[in-house]
Amino acid sequence: MYLNTPSRRTIRLTRRGRIALIVAGAVVAGTAVAVPLLSPGEGKPKPTTLLIPEGWRASQIYAAVDKALALPSGATKKSLHKLDLKLPNDAEGNPEGYLFPATYPLERNGKRVTPESLLSAMVDTANKKFSGAPIAAGAQRNAMNVYQAVTIASIVQAEAGSKADMGKVARVVFNRLERGMPLQMDSTINYALGRSTLRTTEADTRIESPYNSYQRMGLPPTPIDNPGEEAMRAAINPSPGDWLYFVTVKPGDTRFTADYAEHQRNVTEFNAHQKRKASPKPSK
Repeated sequence: MYLNTPSRRTIRLTRRGRIALIVAGAVVAGTAVAVPLLSPGEGKPKPTTLLIPEGWRASQIYAAVDKALALPSGATKKSLHKLDLKLPNDAEGNPEGYLFPATYPLERNGKRVTPESLLSAMVDTANKKFSGAPIAAGAQRNAMNVYQAVTIASIVQAEAGSKADMGKVARVVFNRLERGMPLQMDSTINYALGRSTLRTTEADTRIESPYNSYQRMGLPPTPIDNPGEEAMRAAINPSPGDWLYFVTVKPGDTRFTADYAEHQRNVTEFNAHQKRKASPKPSK
């Protein structure tokens, strides 16, 4: 992530997110996988399980359930009003963050599941994972409730370039909150705009949204995706460090620092790398 300055309009505190959300949220590691099974007398396979990857947004999960169950687009989202999901009060009925990433069966007792039963299973799984003593105690130790921990975990899931970086990203979030600094995470801007990109413009950072962490202090009002266990562990056990900034210069090279001048040098290197990537290769 990198920070806006008056002298460089394109420099900002940016997300280095899971690129599983780029290009309609589908890459090899971030694609919902429906495992097929040929039914007797049928020529095409029927999916029997649905894999929800870590870091998917609720909107992506709804679409995946629609597809897996061969439902009209939007059917799963519409089913929410029928449900009484066991969500924290702070969620106000929004299941974002609590649709736990895992593999779910699409058949039970020989019958096809419903979108309502699938969503309920995801929330029930999240509650089992999040309500245990380690998570609750970890959240309390960091002076927050479990819902806030899930929100931080969702940012960590979106921003970290690797599992090894998750604890450091979490520490940046805590350090900035403790210093009264805005988070300035591009992942929250992307969530507000319903998109995914590594480029955020200055105009983007001025949008009116409770998820605009450039303009608003503190955490966003809800999680911004559905984090997995590694991100959740990072959120309650952030790595020790004084970092306030980070930027992934190139894949596998994420640099964390507390020094703004050093961070600016890292950003310059990132911009140069992006420019080289964008330059057309000379024809042979």
